[in-house]
Amino acid sequence: MSEVVDVSVPRQSRHIGAYVEMLISSILGLVAAFVLSIDAIALAKDPNAVLACDINPLISCGKVGITWQANLFGWPNSFLGLVTEPIVITLAIAALGGVKFPRWFMLTAQAFYTFGFLFAVWLFLEAYFVIGALCPWCLLITATTTLVFASMTRVNLLDNNFGLKPTAHARVTRWLNMWFDTYIAVLFLTVIIVMIIVKYL
Repeated sequence: MSEVVDVSVPRQSRHIGAYVEMLISSILGLVAAFVLSIDAIALAKDPNAVLACDINPLISCGKVGITWQANLFGWPNSFLGLVTEPIVITLAIAALGGVKFPRWFMLTAQAFYTFGFLFAVWLFLEAYFVIGALCPWCLLITATTTLVFASMTRVNLLDNNFGLKPTAHARVTRWLNMWFDTYIAVLFLTVIIVMIIVKYL
């Protein structure tokens, strides 16, 4: 185990803000995944079941939950959140405690969460353009996944886990210190909010 982690990380190198955001977002994502999983079981028993978040035909977890997009791998997508969110929570807590994970681990986490981010965006676009209804809990997962992806990318860039050349890494670090990545994440979420307001509200 001593070869896997190094607990002698200076406080200023722990990326506290990024990991706190990851922790909070993952907890919220886990709650959403848990609720969606309960709803999925209810829909499996009765496809016509009325769920608590079935507000109207346009804002309806039930309408989204019975689609093939919501069960892409043969089971409810929310089950993936029940597995992955606790991993991110554990990672964030350990990192806040001073654990530094090796480069291969962080790159693996980045790869998996990049897939999760793209999957969440795809699901939102399918709900928005194809299904014609939105699920509030799914929207929460879209938001939290975006924020965790942004923070994880920030950490990996600052630690140069992507193996950038010194000049490129210095340039990227300057951009990150100016919070350009945060602006991009906020802009992305703002675009989603505007899309929802324009079409559904």
